[in-house]
Amino acid sequence: MVTYSGAIDDGLDDVFKALADGGRRRLLDALRAEDGQTLASLCTVLPAMTRFGVMKHLAQLEAAGLVVTHRQGRTKLHYLNPVPIREIQERWIARYAESTLAAMVGLRRAVESPTPSRTA
Repeated sequence: MVTYSGAIDDGLDDVFKALADGGRRRLLDALRAEDGQTLASLCTVLPAMTRFGVMKHLAQLEAAGLVVTHRQGRTKLHYLNPVPIREIQERWIARYAESTLAAMVGLRRAVESPTPSRTA
């Protein structure tokens, strides 16, 4: 029997909170498509949002470690950091998918294995 003894401190709470918003996910998608974008270019991803609103989203993504910034003169460039997403994949998705994948492999082997033919 598994008992729950309290909150898990795996450092991913901020990542899950950051990923909970569709606008922030769109910003991450834009950085995945083209890394090293300025605030001005990222504002085009969320045209209905103010510049300040996009800045707040980027700040939350940066606090979660999903975005890192680099200053180039007066320009601040934003880069995607995929490591926290990979940690979520390893911590949550891969563990829960393991038994399903094993069952699927077993099913495939059963379906594709030659069956003995019956002769009368």
